[in-house]
Amino acid sequence: MGKRGFAVLIWAFAAALAGPAGAQCADDQVDLRGPWGSARFAVELADDPQERAQGLMNRAALPVMSGMLFVYPRPQRAVFWMKNTFIPLDMIFLDAQGRVVGVHENARPLDETPIDGGSGVLAVLEVNGGLAARLGIAPGSVLRHPALGPDAAWPCP
Repeated sequence: MGKRGFAVLIWAFAAALAGPAGAQCADDQVDLRGPWGSARFAVELADDPQERAQGLMNRAALPVMSGMLFVYPRPQRAVFWMKNTFIPLDMIFLDAQGRVVGVHENARPLDETPIDGGSGVLAVLEVNGGLAARLGIAPGSVLRHPALGPDAAWPCP
């Protein structure tokens, strides 16, 4: 990575860590916070069966601080796999209130082994592999997005 690429990466992490203070909610972004600080990700929303089935398959790259938010109509058992997925991913499993209940780090590209996020999952955020650990995202962190509604642990204004 050249100097320019490294500078862009550092800027993206600094912007993410600076956090979403006072920022409004939008369908194309999520905010996370916890004892580690806060971060914002630009997201694509996968909230219907076809979008959830396609996910991030067949993509060569995922921009830094970007991801996909999978939202289910009701809490359920969420099981993922990496079939036709070429990017290592962290999967952040969330309950109906937007609390992180589990993180699967660095899912291996093309691996068809089921990744079970457990029951009671309403949403899953997929981001580049390794970011959850680098930022400190862990169970107990909370996510803010309009899909979670007014009863979320961190509701949208």
